[in-house]
Amino acid sequence: MDKNSKHMLDRRRRLLGPAYRLFYREPVHIVRGEGVWLYDQAGDRYLDMYNNVPHVGHCHPHVVSAITDQVKSLNTHTRYLHANVLDYAERLTAKFPDELDTAMFSCTGSEANELALRIARTCTGGTGIIVTDFAYHGNTKAIYEISTEDIPSDEVPEYVVTVPTPDVYAGEFQGKDGGSRYAECIYDALSLLKHRGIKPAAFIIDTIISSGGVVATPLGYLAKIAEVVREAGALFVADEVQPGFGRTGRNFWGYQIDDFVPDIVTMGKPMGNGHPLAATVTRRELVDEFAAHTSYFNTFGGNPVSCAAGLAVLDVIENEKLQENALEVGLYLNQKLEMLSEKHEVIGDVRGEGLFKAVELVADRAARTPATEITADVVEGLRKHGILAGSIGKTNNILKLRPPMVFSKENAEFFIQGFDEVLCGL
Repeated sequence: MDKNSKHMLDRRRRLLGPAYRLFYREPVHIVRGEGVWLYDQAGDRYLDMYNNVPHVGHCHPHVVSAITDQVKSLNTHTRYLHANVLDYAERLTAKFPDELDTAMFSCTGSEANELALRIARTCTGGTGIIVTDFAYHGNTKAIYEISTEDIPSDEVPEYVVTVPTPDVYAGEFQGKDGGSRYAECIYDALSLLKHRGIKPAAFIIDTIISSGGVVATPLGYLAKIAEVVREAGALFVADEVQPGFGRTGRNFWGYQIDDFVPDIVTMGKPMGNGHPLAATVTRRELVDEFAAHTSYFNTFGGNPVSCAAGLAVLDVIENEKLQENALEVGLYLNQKLEMLSEKHEVIGDVRGEGLFKAVELVADRAARTPATEITADVVEGLRKHGILAGSIGKTNNILKLRPPMVFSKENAEFFIQGFDEVLCGL
């Protein structure tokens, strides 16, 4: 580590405290971004395979221009009329089925999810929340309590119950009938809430199940759970902060893997390419009932500058055909990863949709033993090859690949070459 970086690290520890975490054994000092590339203080560039927030690429000129033009004229809250807010709400809700016709804005995915829980509890009269067993949905107090990836088990409130992550590769239920068996677990969760005397309010799921290992939900899983929780008087909330806006390639939203419509959909900062913009989209009758009990105001949620960013992101997705790019390049990357798996026994599974991939690393393919330490070494090795990636999963043995949507086949080749070299050096 150079002297300047060490000085910055010392300042960071002193000023920000120990709760903040850094990536890498030797932290990276990033000073600039462009497209899929990040540059450090020495001018070295890194292929960004990690950051989903700059959805259409770091510093995309169309988004930068839209933000700059709007901030020159006005930025204020939503208690005044402004066309940007209405234009964006109109274009956003047009991406959903007709039933999901109303948008409420905030600044972060955490806030969007908290609002979803407020709506669900108001409209159902329940308080119970069902989540997957290694979920992340945000960091406000209410959302931290349902983020089972982070909260210690002895701190989980009584109103929160879990269902297993539907991992048909290394989870409890594997094989062709694994998905249906995981879906049946919703009955156990509802029974537990009933035993505790708690009425259910909502089931919420990140529809790519990122923290659980980028587990593409088995066909029929989401629709079955939606049917069961609605029969129990609860609502289905689809958290689209990570899989939304075309990232999965085949669909614009992750929940569209199944033929059903959620009651509430939440989104976060990727919708503004990193500008603080989030949304909770739902049915008008739910908003009407919510509004009959309380009001909603978010000082800068949906402000004119954020909505200008959101409009620009939709422009780029559509004009540059980034959903189509996610599908095409995602399939290409998948093929290359499968070829690598034939060469390297440490690759146990390759999965994911579009430009959201997971590579599960194992010490033993037959036993599917997690290769946790090897995964940490791979992440460090990729960094040395100019590639930024991350690891996820209960045993932290899954390589997470989630590049900006402008990721190309040439970028895929660069990654595959570096990944191969790292694996050869293990």
